[in-house]
Amino acid sequence: MSEKLWQPSPERVAGTNIAAFIDAVERQWGFKAADYDALWQWSVDEPEKFWLTLWDFAEVRAETKGERVIADPTKLPGARFFPDARFSFADNLLRRRDSGDAIVFWGETEVRRRVSWAELYDRVSRIAQALRAAGVTKGDRVAGFMPNMPETMMAMLAAASLGAVWSSCSPDFGIKGVLDRFGQIEPKVLFTADGYFYNGKSHDSIERIGGILAELSSIEKVVVVPYTRDTPPIETLGERAVMLDDFVAPHTAGDIDFVATDFNDPLYIMYSSGTTGLPKCIVHGAGGTLLQHLKEHRLHCDIKPGDKVIYFTTCGWMMWNWLVSCLASEATVICYDGSPFHPDGNMLFDLAQAEGVDVFGTSAKFIDACAKAEIRPAKTHDLSAVKTVLSTGSPLAPQSFDYVYRDWKQDVCLSSMSGGTDIIACFVGGNPTGPVWRGEIQKRGLGMDVQVFDDDGKPVVGEQGELVCVNAHPSMPISFWNDPDGQKYHDAYFDKYPNIWCHGDWVELTEHGGLVVFGRSDATLNPGGVRIGTAEIYRQVEQLDEVVEGLVIGQDWDNDVRVVLFVRLRDGLALDDTLADRIKRQIRQNASPRHVPAKIVQVADIPRTLSGKIVELAVRNVIHGRPVKNKDALANPEALELYADLPELKS
Repeated sequence: MSEKLWQPSPERVAGTNIAAFIDAVERQWGFKAADYDALWQWSVDEPEKFWLTLWDFAEVRAETKGERVIADPTKLPGARFFPDARFSFADNLLRRRDSGDAIVFWGETEVRRRVSWAELYDRVSRIAQALRAAGVTKGDRVAGFMPNMPETMMAMLAAASLGAVWSSCSPDFGIKGVLDRFGQIEPKVLFTADGYFYNGKSHDSIERIGGILAELSSIEKVVVVPYTRDTPPIETLGERAVMLDDFVAPHTAGDIDFVATDFNDPLYIMYSSGTTGLPKCIVHGAGGTLLQHLKEHRLHCDIKPGDKVIYFTTCGWMMWNWLVSCLASEATVICYDGSPFHPDGNMLFDLAQAEGVDVFGTSAKFIDACAKAEIRPAKTHDLSAVKTVLSTGSPLAPQSFDYVYRDWKQDVCLSSMSGGTDIIACFVGGNPTGPVWRGEIQKRGLGMDVQVFDDDGKPVVGEQGELVCVNAHPSMPISFWNDPDGQKYHDAYFDKYPNIWCHGDWVELTEHGGLVVFGRSDATLNPGGVRIGTAEIYRQVEQLDEVVEGLVIGQDWDNDVRVVLFVRLRDGLALDDTLADRIKRQIRQNASPRHVPAKIVQVADIPRTLSGKIVELAVRNVIHGRPVKNKDALANPEALELYADLPELKS
């Protein structure tokens, strides 16, 4: 049994949004949930009542929500939420026009800015008018090749206010990586900064923008935001390029003429990692995105008006979209762009202290890296305002739970989350009214009938299996781009279990009603016919001081599969028999003998996607002499060469 690490006080529970929501459910439907589990069960048993109550509780702004809550509720895919509703996504995020802070921005050590709610509204108003004058109408695509800065949010909100569709990549993408994405969706307008800061250095974007424009004839206007210099040399980009100030100069701020859309009209286009071919273009609806984010922010993260929320992310990761939606809860969005470890690994904690951050979100890898670097903000920073720490991106190891409670803060709700780009939301996440158990995601998301299926497609508890969602939820994609018959969409999620979403995560539902994620199910190992999640091995290996990080694959060998572990060690260290034995002993004692790798190989680098996730399948392809189809989806594609024709794997 895992250890209970945190329990909210009764006073804290009584003050949560969940407590208020339970009261709202009782008033409207006469059902009084005794606790979170009872509320979750009601939410999946009574989906129409749940989503209707959430709409009212979150005060969604709309011309009309219509009479119907869910059309074709048992059809997956195909169920449609609030099919008669008419509303504006941007209107819901621009509720305030006062002098309070809407956005606080730090760009490494170079830039500090604050944007008020009134200034945000006015800037969006002018950009929206300029986009309309440039011919942007409902359904057109507007793209961003931008750092995580205020103008990125402004451009997205302006596009959304017109009913246009927003899509973004972070500025560290190469030209081909951008073309693989934007080339499919053919944006009419592209927003870009002149460059970005990372690790104390300025990086130019103008040259790459020129390469993108040379290939993307659909772009009629490229709007350049000055960031790393006052007067970027945009003349090299030709007549399509204009500085942001010049773009909006003809327009004065005023009331925004929000274009109403259907609940299920497109808002965002997101992308799969693209490591097995061209990235899939996943189209998300305006209403489903808003409603899911309102649910997760207000209920699962207990975000309230005036709260300050940071999530360390780039514009190439869905957590950027998730973070921006905090504006709909009237929270201040704290955005940081650059390396979180420049200059000394304390930058995000400096920011949290300076701004009195309430909700601190980051990746599991960041938490692990801080632990490895022996960063102890509890001793160096005032984090008294932080009530919630959020983690996602990869499974949060049990020792990382220990580290947060020991070296960050004791009285904090540590909410690991898991979901993804596919639903622009979470299947499982936080519960501010209940305990945190070591190594576990707290609960299944409200309204999400998440189950774990064994190999026979039967639900199990306390056993590992596939994460599935057996009911419809509003942030299922409305489609894939250029998928007229829906076949790509169907094959991605519904091919394994008809009418049931299969997410591709290998997980366990615990006795506490929480989840443990063991990795992607398509990357699970199968030595001797026993399935092993790669995260089980990472959790043990990365506890060793010598190991910075690891990567595990299954190598086809002798009519079976053998486990191969690659390790990146601290600078100056070499893998010898003594360290290899320590690694094996750590895994054997804390996981099982079946988890012990047959081979351990030291490597200088581990390949990862542009959003920072390690690519086990790409390495497995290299090991087996198979091609990796889209290396441009990787941040460091040259690292794959380290895995080709390794003599250690020949015997």
